Amino acid sequence: GYIMGGAIGGLVLALVLMFKPLWAPFLAPAYALLEGLVIGGISAVYNDAFAKVAPGIVMQAVILTFGTAIAMYLLFTFRIIRVTERFRSIMFAAIAGIALFYFITFILSLFNVNVSGLHNGSMLSIGISIAITAIAALSLLLDFDRIEQGTAMGAPKQMEWYCAFGLLVTLVWLYIEILRLLGNLYGRRD
Repeated sequence: GYIMGGAIGGLVLALVLMFKPLWAPFLAPAYALLEGLVIGGISAVYNDAFAKVAPGIVMQAVILTFGTAIAMYLLFTFRIIRVTERFRSIMFAAIAGIALFYFITFILSLFNVNVSGLHNGSMLSIGISIAITAIAALSLLLDFDRIEQGTAMGAPKQMEWYCAFGLLVTLVWLYIEILRLLGNLYGRRD
């Protein structure tokens, strides 16, 4: 219930914020609360599912998420990885591909078509999970760049909230992908 309610409410707020970024000071905190419900519910499911095989899987995902975010921030700050137009184009294509992949998988699940190789700990599922986690991590660079550009251009104060909202979306995505990757890795041990 928490997961579905938070996901639907979060999706509605995210769509509104995409078209009305100036509403971010009011809607971003509500989005954060709804995503907290989603993450809490998903974390509880993973914690219960992997209690015997991998106790502490949720804490591992949290630590890896923060560690990845810090590493990506340092890579961005020291310009080890530069956000260029080509990088943006590649990332846009990769994220669109992942979104399409998730959408097709969701539609297939509505017709009881199980894409079993995606969540069973197989080498295919682990490989896909690693690739999606890497794209989610690299997406943080786009968020950092947007924040930096907004500051340099003197964007309105409300845009700080919008950029924080974008960063939160990416961090939530990264956390869920890391949790899924850990689940696939630990599932392989069974």
